[in-house]
Amino acid sequence: MSGTTRYNNFIGGGWKPPSSGAYYPDYNPADEKDLIAEFPLSTNADADEAIKSANDAFGPWSRLLPAERAKYIEKFVAHLAENVPRVGAAICREEGKTMKEALGEPTRGVVECSYFAGEAQRLDGITMPSDRKGVVSVAARVPIGVVAAISPWNFPFLTPLRKIIPALAMGNTVVFKPAFDTPLSGVLLMELFEKAELPPGVVNMVIGKGSAMGDAISGNPLVRGITFTGSTTVGRRINLRAAENFTKVQLEMGGKNPCIVADYANLDRAAAEITTAAFAVSGQRCTSISRVIVLEKHAAELEAKIIEKMKSYVMGNGADPKVTMGPIINRAAGESIMAYIRSARDEGATVKAGGAQLHGGDYDTGFYIEPTLITDATPSMKVSIDEIFGPVLVSIKVASFADAMKVANDTEYGLAASLFSDNLSYIYDFQQNIESGMAHVNHGTVTDSTMPFGGVKHSGIGSFSKGVTNKDFFTTYKVNYVKYS
Repeated sequence: MSGTTRYNNFIGGGWKPPSSGAYYPDYNPADEKDLIAEFPLSTNADADEAIKSANDAFGPWSRLLPAERAKYIEKFVAHLAENVPRVGAAICREEGKTMKEALGEPTRGVVECSYFAGEAQRLDGITMPSDRKGVVSVAARVPIGVVAAISPWNFPFLTPLRKIIPALAMGNTVVFKPAFDTPLSGVLLMELFEKAELPPGVVNMVIGKGSAMGDAISGNPLVRGITFTGSTTVGRRINLRAAENFTKVQLEMGGKNPCIVADYANLDRAAAEITTAAFAVSGQRCTSISRVIVLEKHAAELEAKIIEKMKSYVMGNGADPKVTMGPIINRAAGESIMAYIRSARDEGATVKAGGAQLHGGDYDTGFYIEPTLITDATPSMKVSIDEIFGPVLVSIKVASFADAMKVANDTEYGLAASLFSDNLSYIYDFQQNIESGMAHVNHGTVTDSTMPFGGVKHSGIGSFSKGVTNKDFFTTYKVNYVKYS
């Protein structure tokens, strides 16, 4: 592959080749002939070197004033703002999402990082009256140490920012492992940190297969916190390894997010919100709506309106401004999604719209699946139970709101849930009893940057990310007692 760009790991403030000497090619999922670059196949030794570098840098970094750390972050944000078009183009090419979706990551990152920089100076503690005279007791927040940030491919730039920036603001140092399918976004992120002139070792990056490095990172006793976004299967393994060293974890995992529609007058609006939430990023989001649980009396009209909205999608390479839905991340993921669609037919459901892999012309250079609506589904079907992580929406009819709530909660997951209703009683019941970390009423599954993000059951463990709850993960308390007399 003469002339191919080759990138390295970022360790101790410099770019270092992997100890294995091996690299892998990264291709554009919209055009599999488009070789983006080659990236390191790192080993445990590389992970250990990065962790040691972060551990060595922790003391000086943690002793900086919060305002001093904030200045580094503000400098990073300034460079990010200047590079939004470049970063967006790279995300579009590497992940396959549309240019509009890709540009949204660095654009939103500028806003969120500015908020996180301010959090460095909002490290509130606890002061309580002592029950002894002459004693003052104060609980102060302190950083936990080296944090491993492990991110997914579907938001390859924004998700790492949500992990790395608050970790740094609170005084921690970081070892970052980007997703195997989207390493270029990680490289661009490190280049921006390099421009911000962070001290060597404060932020490090190792690239490679999670299966080769995951245990080395999550089982290293120098790592005091692991913030992970990805599948429940991988999250469970990380949690087991982290437990051996009592390492703190923040795990954001899978979802099978329900949307209940019951006594809502504006079904056209509901259909628009549901369709957007189901098919954004080709349905490859942990917060995608994947199950519509609808009262029988609304089902036919709602399904028809959803299909109408689906017709507006234009499939293709996300770099084309006319395209509104890009490819699946890779062929293995695409084959898995198609297997789920076949299983729905085999179990007696109806593929009401879409359901096909597209072929011919540019479609043969990637794996493209039409936005798909499956109707006549039952709660026990595979498509109603498993996280598909693709552009597949399942419609389940129920007789009552009580039945809808039962079906919505009958899942191992509990990340996000939506309700479209004008009935105040239903809204109250939903907010009180839905088993999810985030509950949306008359709203899709878009979240605010200043609010906590996380799930319950098999969707999450540890402090919620984003917002003020990030401090609960990236810091711990040190309680100081002073006797003055």
